[in-house]
Order: sequence, then structure tokens, then C-alpha cells
Amino acid sequence: MMMHPDLAARFARIALGHVTRDYPHKADHVMTGDADAYIPRVVHPIFFGSFDWHSCVHGYWLLARVRRLFPDGAEAGAIDALFADAFTLDKVEAERAYLDRPASRGFERPYGWAWLLMLASELRVGGSVHADTLQPLADAFVARFRAHLPMLTYPVRAGTHANTAFALVLADRYARVADDSALRGQLASRAREWFAADRAAQAWEPSGEDFLSPVLMEALAMQRLLPPDEFAPWFSAFLPDLVRGEPAALLTPARVSDRSDGKIAHLDGLNLSRAWAMRALAKATGSDVLEDAAERHLAAAIGEVAGDYMGEHWLASFALLALTGVD
Repeated sequence: MMMHPDLAARFARIALGHVTRDYPHKADHVMTGDADAYIPRVVHPIFFGSFDWHSCVHGYWLLARVRRLFPDGAEAGAIDALFADAFTLDKVEAERAYLDRPASRGFERPYGWAWLLMLASELRVGGSVHADTLQPLADAFVARFRAHLPMLTYPVRAGTHANTAFALVLADRYARVADDSALRGQLASRAREWFAADRAAQAWEPSGEDFLSPVLMEALAMQRLLPPDEFAPWFSAFLPDLVRGEPAALLTPARVSDRSDGKIAHLDGLNLSRAWAMRALAKATGSDVLEDAAERHLAAAIGEVAGDYMGEHWLASFALLALTGVD
């Protein structure tokens, strides 16, 4: 299954329909007094839509990637108009200034941080006129990563937003595009410290609300951050029974019982993010097992990106990730 112009246009229309939709909205916002009362569009003049801040960020990433890959696409004009309105110096500064609040120290850490860097890298690779405008916000999140990584004694291995390995993968994409060798070196050093000794992953997943695979995200982070000759033996020891189709739970698409429940709908995202990781790892390792499993996961979820807003406000981004990869 490959990306094509019609599917790109469909994904773009989905994102265009929610990145400026004010409500419903779920805030990641700490109030310390009445003055901190929260109106999304006022507090976040760019990323107020898509139900929550991070989903809005990766909705913009989806649009930036579609614009780059399909420059003559049906939605190119609408994307250009949206970006011209959104990415202004004043609006970017308002988003950046929000981070100065003492109560915002943990805002969107690390998931939103990583997606903002993905958006910044996509604008940069696409030669967008908005890349420089967004850069101060990207710089702020790079600084947060640089400060936070040494303090994180243990990685977070959850299958949701806090997952450390997922953030490493997206931050690495930015570091490569920005030629930030210091950041990339820090990401690789921490990945080794956290994951290098891991062996025979048990893959006790999925949990009921996962949209990321802790096992596959860890493997993908190591694949991106280690040299190939270091990654290959690590991966063989990490998933030693993969050639025999084990762990079976890792290779079997998740079943989604109720797509109107926002947390249960996460499992559609799990199928898509697994497909992305499996495709990337299969390319790196030559694993037919992973390639076959990726196609099953993609088939299980690609038709579920729209329908109910609890999935629609974010799933197309993960479908695009599955079809085009992190780069």
C-alpha cells in the first residue's frame, strides 16, 4: 500500500477540517489563579484546534508533508492560505511565550515537543517560507529536550504520549534536518543508556489504550540512533524469536471495539504506528515477518481514519506516517 495523490488530498481535507476547529477541546494547561483562565484560540493562536495542542501540531505536519510530496495537489491552495494566516511572527511568539510560564514546564512533554520538531523539520525540508518564522518555537523545544534528557533517569515505556523512544525518533528527524550534531549525540547517548542492555522483549502489549508499541518504538529509536553494525546484533538479541513469528501479540493487529471512545480508538493509531515501525525495521533488517505484519496492520486501520471525531482529529497523521515514514 503506497501513498498517492487522491489519498493525500483526502488526508489533507481531513486535517483542514479540524486544525481550526475550536471545540471540543482538551487542554494541557495548569492554572495558578483566575488570571490563567483558558480560551484555546487566545492562549494558542496557532495550535488551538484538533481537540488538543499536539494533535493540532501534527495536523499541520500532515499538511506540510502533503504540500511537499504533492505540490500540485488539489488542496495546495488551501494549505498555503492556512499557513500564511497561521505562521506569523506574532502568533509564533505567543506560542513560544506560553512556555515561559513556570506552570508550563511539563507542557506537552515529550510528545508535543517531538511533533513540533517534526513540523519544523518538514517545513525546512520542503523549503517553506514559514520555516524561519517557526524556528524560535523549535529552538525553545530543542532547549527543553537538551535540559530534560539528562534528568530522565529512566525511560517512559508507556504506549501513549509519554513514550520516550517515540520522542527520540521524531527529535532525531529534526536533528538530522537541522544538522544539530550535539542534539543527535545526546539522543543517541541516552538511547544507549536506557535500552542497550534490553534483551528478549516480552511484548506484553497492547494495553487497552495504546497507540504506540513500546517494543517497536524502542527498536525504531535504536535503529535510527545506532550505527548499523551496532544495531544489528542488538536487534537480534532484542527480538530473538521474530523469525518464528514471535511474539505473536506484537505481530497481530489490535481489535477496536468502540471508535466513539477516544481512548479505545487509540488502538487504530497503534495499528498504524506499528505499521510505520515495522516497515522501517523491515527495510533495515530484511525481515519478511515484519513486512507481512506491517501490511496486515495497515489494512486493519487505513479505512478508519475518519468517521468519529475522537479518531478523526489525529489518525490521518499516523496513516501518513505509516505510508511515508518519518523522513
